Amino acid sequence: MWLWFLLALVVVVALMWAYFTAQRLNRLHIRTDAARWALEAALDRRAGVLAALRPSASEVAAGVEALRLSPRGLGERAAAERRVEEEIALIDDPPAILVDATTRVRLAQRFYNEAVADTRALRLRPVVRACRLAGSAPLPEFFEISGG
Repeated sequence: MWLWFLLALVVVVALMWAYFTAQRLNRLHIRTDAARWALEAALDRRAGVLAALRPSASEVAAGVEALRLSPRGLGERAAAERRVEEEIALIDDPPAILVDATTRVRLAQRFYNEAVADTRALRLRPVVRACRLAGSAPLPEFFEISGG
């Protein structure tokens, strides 16, 4: 009798752990998506500011804004953002609005990468992977604008 009770207790505890871990993963994915959307908005705003300040860079800015920051397509957007940073580097004394937009991009990038790190840390645990608690959601990728 005690053996059945102990077995039932172990099963209930394992199911509760799996349920709460899956819920936590869901919240982390929601946080990562929200951070990605905020990063995309900051990148688009910076591109718009660049186009307004430097009309010769408007084609580069428009090309960047046309690219969406999708979970699986971060590399293409990062490469385009490198061109934006090259255009910004050509401005000798950047005005405050461009400095502000660049600072917001850096902060949004940091928040996004922290959300990705938290999500990946939980998702890459062996027990979480073995139980497939993340379902079919893609593993989030870090977003790095710099070449390295």
